[in-house]
Amino acid sequence: MNVDGTLGYRFLLYKCFKGGEMSSSISQDFKMGSLLKFAFPSMIMMMFMSLYAIVDGVFISRYVGSDALSASNIVFPVITIVIAVGVMLATGGSAVVARKMGEGNIIEARKDFTMLTILGFSFGVVVLVVGNIWIEPIVQLLGATPRLLSDCISYLSVLLYFTPLYMLQMLFQTFLVTAGRPNLGLGATIAGGVANIVLDYIFMGPMNLGVLGAAFATGIGQAIPAIIGFIYFFFCKEELYFVTPQFHKKVLKETCFNGSSEMVSNLATSVVTFLFNIIMLKMKGEEGVAAITIALYGQFLFNSLYMGYSMGVAPVISFNYGKKNQKLLKNVVKICFGFITLSSILILSLSLLTNQFVVEIFSQKGSKTYEIAVAGCFLFSFNYLFSGINIFSSSMFTALSNGKISAIISFMRTFVFLILSILLLPIFIGELGVWLSVPVAEFFTIFIAIGFILYNRKKYNY
Repeated sequence: MNVDGTLGYRFLLYKCFKGGEMSSSISQDFKMGSLLKFAFPSMIMMMFMSLYAIVDGVFISRYVGSDALSASNIVFPVITIVIAVGVMLATGGSAVVARKMGEGNIIEARKDFTMLTILGFSFGVVVLVVGNIWIEPIVQLLGATPRLLSDCISYLSVLLYFTPLYMLQMLFQTFLVTAGRPNLGLGATIAGGVANIVLDYIFMGPMNLGVLGAAFATGIGQAIPAIIGFIYFFFCKEELYFVTPQFHKKVLKETCFNGSSEMVSNLATSVVTFLFNIIMLKMKGEEGVAAITIALYGQFLFNSLYMGYSMGVAPVISFNYGKKNQKLLKNVVKICFGFITLSSILILSLSLLTNQFVVEIFSQKGSKTYEIAVAGCFLFSFNYLFSGINIFSSSMFTALSNGKISAIISFMRTFVFLILSILLLPIFIGELGVWLSVPVAEFFTIFIAIGFILYNRKKYNY
């Protein structure tokens, strides 16, 4: 057989990544089971992404101490800014690309995908350079006390070097779903997550690298799915792959507009984390920051389930909206709301039942951090009853290319209701207000989300 090395290599990659027929195509006639199966890889991917931070937290608290755990949360707003831009490009871009695929404009879809990948990577490089130049004033601005300053700088400086690959990871995990390859994205993310866990133990245990080890483990864990995704889109010429890009200002504008709600949510996370840290430092000291960090880890994990589901079904909604398949669009949306409602009740129950056990993973029973976290996390858990509907509603309007409504829901949920709750409730009810701020914000947001859903039902025929 006369096949040159390059073609042979591409053939092997194709066989490796293909793994069967495209049963997970976004064009299929979805039922309850098949839609959940399609979205499941994205759900697991997002949960594994959240586990990067959570596993770091467990190992940091066990091997280094609560001060180092507080330091990792102090610098977290910087990471959420990177996540905000990555998620904006990924979700907004996926809506554009999936819609064009549904309309039959596959060549344009590939060019747009390639352009967005290059822009995302470039943004990561800028963050790497700027962040390291001004790292000390940045962590001081975020509230690092002299006691936490060294750990903050050590942890953040390493993570910044991985930001270009982190951007690629976020882009690829969404576009692999759009390309009909969610299982590949799942496998890549699991590989990264497992590597993160193993390296956390090695770097912070036997090698005794402290918070530096945690940062290196997280960075390498992020790099693995980024590299796998790059290889797939470069070599496997299926529905979506890299081509010679063309810069289209209109596409970038539409992408940013469509993904603005997701960006707003993540930027708000940065602001909220900062406010939580400052308020808890004032009320309970460094132990209070460690306690709120534990609660935020739980929120990060459970909300990642909703985010993963929303990301998984978003290309299906966009595709059928572009194809004008109203019957299937209506069925998909109905299934989604049923799943979100049921899972919200289950997650709240699970959180309440496992509250003390989860806190004990991060802090020693009887410690000051433990006592603060156990009491607070119980109240904090009630946000899960409402957050799923709010997250999916915003994502659904992004998928329908209505970035305005999506952004309004996210903006009200985070920058308005949540920030107001954090600033005002502690004034009237003290520490209790800190823990109730998220449930209160989610509760008020759900009325806005449901209002937009009912008002636009006839417009989108869902």
